[in-house]
Parts: sequence; C-alpha cells; structure tokens
Amino acid sequence: MKRRDFSQVCGVAMAASAGLSLPALAQMKPPVSGKDYQVLEKPAAVEAPKGKIEVIEFFWYNCPHCNTFEPALAAWIKRAGKDVVVRRVPVSFRDDFLPQQRLFYTLEAMGLLDKLHGKVFAAIHAEKLSLGKQDEILAWVVKQGVDKTKFATQFNSFAVATKASRGTQLQNAYKVEGVPAMGVAGRFYVDGTMAGSMDRALQIVDSLVALVRTGR
Repeated sequence: MKRRDFSQVCGVAMAASAGLSLPALAQMKPPVSGKDYQVLEKPAAVEAPKGKIEVIEFFWYNCPHCNTFEPALAAWIKRAGKDVVVRRVPVSFRDDFLPQQRLFYTLEAMGLLDKLHGKVFAAIHAEKLSLGKQDEILAWVVKQGVDKTKFATQFNSFAVATKASRGTQLQNAYKVEGVPAMGVAGRFYVDGTMAGSMDRALQIVDSLVALVRTGR
C-alpha cells in the first residue's frame, strides 16, 4: 500500500509482492545501495539486545500483499540466524489504521500473537470480515475464545497506546513508503518496489544482515 495513494491498496508492493519474482539472473545481482535498498540518513531506534541483529517487518493486516507474504516471511524467520531478532510492526499511515495497530499490540501483550496473528489475516482476506473498528475487533476476538473485558481493557490501555505510538515513530524513522517492507538493524530499508519482489527483498535482507555481522 502506498503511503501517498490509499485508493490503491498496497500498490507500492506491486504484484511482485504477491509471489512473482524477477528473472533468476536479476536475483543473482548483488544489491545496490540507493537502488535495491536505502541506507537511513539517521539510524532508527532498535530494541534488540547487544550482539543481536534486529530485522523488522512493517505490515498492515488489510494489505493483501502482506497476507501473501506471511508464509515466505515465516519460512525465512525459521532459517534466520540465531543472532537475528525479528519484530513485526503494524503501520499507521492514517488515523483509521490505529484500531488494527492496537489489535496487534493487544494480542502481543496478552501472549496471543502465535495463536491469532495468522487468523487475523485469514479473517480479513479469506473470510472477508471487516476488522477495521474496535467493535468489529472485539466481536471477532470473543469468537476466538478471548475474554472481551480483558481484551478491551488492554486494547484501550496506556501501554498499548504507547506501543502504537512508538510503532508509528519507527515507521517514520524508516521512511516506510508501503507494505510489506523490511528494516534491518536500524540502518537499512527495503520494500517490494525497490527489490522488485518480496522474495528478492528477503535475499537483500540476508545480504544486509551479513553486512551487519561483519561490522560494516
């Protein structure tokens, strides 16, 4: 989804994000700074402890390309090195993105991400449910066996509001232009448009992680 064009849902990720890839020869080319990825002018904040490399996925539950990207990202996470810490950060390009931002951070706070993160995508993209407002979200989580009062309290808590605010600050620090997108070590940014596909974006992330490991 383009930050500047909300009528084109997830357009910035291009059709390539949905699983299409560049020719093999193009994929073999080493990534070029300023073309295939960006180096941040000012490093973004990281939460990973010393000795770990933070990789961020910026996403939006309503984005169809983010939904399609989930299996590839999950597979990549499993093969990522033990020194790699992956964080998911829901974007909020507009005020009406905030409920889904809070949904993610509420699930995280309640220890329900592993159980329900994928189900949120399925509810929206497979079951065609609307989960853009608090009442819709509450009705859905209750059907998943979650206590409505506990969820609502967490959803509207200061802690979740603070995490949502920090998530927005981080997306701005990385200058995220569309989703899905990736950030590496508070220093590098890549998305489907720059890389040509999200498959190649993950290859570029591998290269950037290797670069960070060398101390460069």
